[in-house]
Amino acid sequence: MVGTAPSLESVTATAVHPQSRQSRWLLREAPDAHAVAALGRELNLPELVCRLLVARGHGEAEDAKRYLRPRLEHLSDPSTLGDLDRAVERIVRAVRNRETIFIHGDYDVDGICSTTILTRSLRWLGGSVTPFIPHRRDGYDLTAAGVAAATAAGSTLVITCDCGTSALAPVAALQGAGIDVIVTDHHLPGGPLPQSYAVLNPRKPACPSLDKDLCAAGVAFKLALAVTKAMDANPNPVFNMMDLVALATIADVAPLRGENRVLAIYGLRLLNETKNVGLRAMIRAAGLDRRQITAGRVGFILAPRLNAAGRVGSALRGVELLLATEEAVANPIARELEELNGHRQQLDREVLEQARDMVRAIDLDQTYGLVLAAEGWHPGVIGIVASRIVEEFGRPTILIALEGDEGKGSGRSISPFDLHAGISRCRELLLRFGGHRSAAGVTIARDRVPDFASRFNEVARETLTPDDLIPELRVDLEVELQDVTDGLEALLRHVEPCGIGNPSPVLVARGVRVASPPKVVGKDGLRVLLHQNSTELTALGWGMAQRVGELSVGATIDVAFRLERDEWNGESRLQARLADFRA
Repeated sequence: MVGTAPSLESVTATAVHPQSRQSRWLLREAPDAHAVAALGRELNLPELVCRLLVARGHGEAEDAKRYLRPRLEHLSDPSTLGDLDRAVERIVRAVRNRETIFIHGDYDVDGICSTTILTRSLRWLGGSVTPFIPHRRDGYDLTAAGVAAATAAGSTLVITCDCGTSALAPVAALQGAGIDVIVTDHHLPGGPLPQSYAVLNPRKPACPSLDKDLCAAGVAFKLALAVTKAMDANPNPVFNMMDLVALATIADVAPLRGENRVLAIYGLRLLNETKNVGLRAMIRAAGLDRRQITAGRVGFILAPRLNAAGRVGSALRGVELLLATEEAVANPIARELEELNGHRQQLDREVLEQARDMVRAIDLDQTYGLVLAAEGWHPGVIGIVASRIVEEFGRPTILIALEGDEGKGSGRSISPFDLHAGISRCRELLLRFGGHRSAAGVTIARDRVPDFASRFNEVARETLTPDDLIPELRVDLEVELQDVTDGLEALLRHVEPCGIGNPSPVLVARGVRVASPPKVVGKDGLRVLLHQNSTELTALGWGMAQRVGELSVGATIDVAFRLERDEWNGESRLQARLADFRA
């Protein structure tokens, strides 16, 4: 039996997060019963699934079909990108004249993948291409280091990947030296656009692109398709790089809706049978050989390994891995990334503990925006640590690694706070900044850090309310445990891939009994057996070990969970992944 969802309700539970902040459960408004019934008749789907679709805005049959069964035809034509024709004309001319084309990428997964996509595509078309990614110490974006490298390579055309929108002076220097620059990016402009040959960025003002959520690899993919079409070449080699597009889209936490959903679904299919030698080597080294590659495994296992190259090593090694055509070349690089990732994890732990200590010394009642700075922090891990601080303390956070007279910072945010807009209001205190709503980077003079911390907190306090700092858990449907079946789990797989913009469905079961003593498993996991009306279900909550004292055998609780399948030792069974619980 399916419970009836009330209208939007706020329910507060305590002691959910490490700092014991309160958490609100937000239940979606009950979907229109007539719309649910009509969708069920049209698509022959169970009521529970139709309730989910209608509640998420897919109540029309055609829209629901498009959501459940995306197709490549749903991708918009590349021509909707502003400046595309101009960029294609220049690239085709460079390929045919054998000019040296310099591909300048960023040092994260998105930058590595978009650099690889354009390098492979243009080389396949006969172009003379030199890929380049600066070291993290050179700073984010196209900088003087990139200008020098492009000049030294003898290039006459520079194409940026995942950067360039804010690089006004470097672009001007290249254009002034007779080197044309085509910017491909997806970051929000922080001011005027560079005076480059062309700017391909769906987020630039007045860009007619139908989808503003593409990551840089999505932009590079569309540009590669357009250039291939202009040269009357077979587009299949470009389509076969959708595994890289999916990898970048998921790693960059781009919203998994619209075109990104199409790219992620088709890309994950390719990733599971990829012919990319480097990707295969990385999958083997990560222990995922012969295992299903899901969005979760991309985000938590594969992406961190590729990111490790740019965080604590050289991101160009990641490009070399993805360009490799022989296992003898790919395997050593994949093993190198494994070692770098282990080193990165150790740095994460060290910086996280220091950052936590700093936050604990701050009056959080008066601090809505956190700026933490220290000497010796590795600039390659501060973004990851900033994400952890946001999760634990519920405030937009910027970590700054100080070295010499400057500091390089990386920030992450909570959903009610536009980080890029917030930092923009502090621009007079910064040397450079860039990013988007949920993540951004800054470069700042050391002596301006205290002023920046004060100003950023002022902006956060002007923008946020105390309620905004309370973590929210959005619940999709109320169910009883007897509703939780293999059939439901199979149907919910059609919602995947899940992430930002398309979250994994959260279910709530009320009045569930704790059937056996809860156990701490692994480092910080909590396992509990749930019972309701003769139905039992094992629930596992990672990061909830500290809450074991809240449960006792026979206690009645409400549980919020995501439904998943646990596969272990050849056995497969349903499992509830706990999101929260309350008495």
